[in-house]
Amino acid sequence: MKGAVRGAGGVAFAGLLALGCAPPAARAPLPSATTSAAASVLNASRPSLFIAGNSTAARGAGDRQQGWGVPFAAYFDTSHVNVVNRARGGRSSRTFITEGLWDRLLADLKPGDVVLIEFGHNDGGAINDTLRARGSLPGLGDDSVAIDNLITKRHEVVHSFGWYMRKMIADVKAKGATPIVLSLSVRNLWKDGQIERGSGKYSLWSAQIARDAGVKFIDLTDLVADSLQRLGAERTKAMYVQDYVHFNLEGADLHARTVVAGMKALRPSAVPRGWLSAKGDSVRPDPLVGLGLSWPSDRTRPTLYLVGNSTVRNGRGDGAGGQWGWGDFVAPLFDTTRINVVNRAVGGLSARTFISQGYWERVLTLLKPGDFVMMEFGHNDASPVNDTLRARGVLPGIGGDSVVIDNLITKQKGEVVYSFGAYLRKFVRDTRARGATPIINSLTPRKFWSNGRITRNRNSFADWAEQTARAERVPFVNLTEIASRVMDTMPPARVDSLFGDANLHSSARGAALNARAVVDGLRALGDDDPLREYLRP
Repeated sequence: MKGAVRGAGGVAFAGLLALGCAPPAARAPLPSATTSAAASVLNASRPSLFIAGNSTAARGAGDRQQGWGVPFAAYFDTSHVNVVNRARGGRSSRTFITEGLWDRLLADLKPGDVVLIEFGHNDGGAINDTLRARGSLPGLGDDSVAIDNLITKRHEVVHSFGWYMRKMIADVKAKGATPIVLSLSVRNLWKDGQIERGSGKYSLWSAQIARDAGVKFIDLTDLVADSLQRLGAERTKAMYVQDYVHFNLEGADLHARTVVAGMKALRPSAVPRGWLSAKGDSVRPDPLVGLGLSWPSDRTRPTLYLVGNSTVRNGRGDGAGGQWGWGDFVAPLFDTTRINVVNRAVGGLSARTFISQGYWERVLTLLKPGDFVMMEFGHNDASPVNDTLRARGVLPGIGGDSVVIDNLITKQKGEVVYSFGAYLRKFVRDTRARGATPIINSLTPRKFWSNGRITRNRNSFADWAEQTARAERVPFVNLTEIASRVMDTMPPARVDSLFGDANLHSSARGAALNARAVVDGLRALGDDDPLREYLRP
């Protein structure tokens, strides 16, 4: 290959090996003028929802192989919005632009439209060869390489994946339209009982590109992988009958439905009123998108999952209202080159509703041998067992008693509500069943004073957490006591600065204090600290 990379330390590339690209197939021809004109006949009075991507979104060969952009249209009321699938098989972010497909999309784009952008499967291919010549440079940099393209016979400057994606985002914004970046569709590749989450680093790069550009992002890879992981390898195989990259109509619909669920969950929602069909209206927004919850960045490392309530992760974990959870400050205290720290806590939940609303199942989907789960509940568990506001309370204590209710919120008949200890035992036993290690924390202290000290409520949730941990032989961090002792030494005005509200939710300073207390509690376990090798000095 002629030319050399500019940037990247002046390294010359003789070619890039395929990095997770789709299996070889003949390149589809460019559309003829007639085809292009027909594709551009849109109702100009309606907004349009465009799809830019490759064969995983493009129209395929019937039920055996179909892109998700085909069943996607059925989720929308096309009398109110044009759904325009411009995805083309075999294209990378680079060739979608260089072959003119992107310019054709831009020609039809107008203010108020939305463009879904999903690339990466083909970007790892060779930069210059006689088969495809479609690869982009890896990463997000501004480096480039000049080539004489062996297929087009033209001189070409090839840029990074990030460069092409940033161009698309900027072009859409310049038209007054809204870009939404998607990570890749899922490939049917399994290892040690876990489905692959991303081809190479393209999903991570897509997330970073969206974040840097300040545009919306849907982690299609992990959302679909969660669903397929629950279905299992054999059930998943039935959706990938052609190869491990391309799915049939059922798999396409799963991806399409997931995109809709993600669009509805974005804040603000990416689906204006009136765009959806009855089928689209029936799709529930995916709460993980709405809350901005994350997945492990490197599945080859062990992961520490944090589960709990708003004192661990408040809202979207962005400090809104000056309130933070300690889980957003604890990762820097670990060596994150060796362990992932993933905060899956959700505000407003109790141990009971974290399970009943499906958040625990999503964590279990990710758990693998060697992982860790640190849990902290209690603040919301004292709520009423059944009411029309939250219906999230648990029975006090750690016993085996229970009560049957007809839930006034969910309308579930015959819900069995257990004790606080019973729910903690379920977390512990589910974690161990997957070869992972559970750790129980007591709850964060509240700003209540008694005789000049922070109040420790005895025979309540902190004690019940400890009793459960002892009974189950689980490492226990007495967060309540450790953080309270630190606050005891402070003047009241300084303690006030640790809270973002009257007495419960932490400010950034308070969350950092609680995070340090968690680590201090781990260190106090000595040889019984399961995370000691991952803590920073």
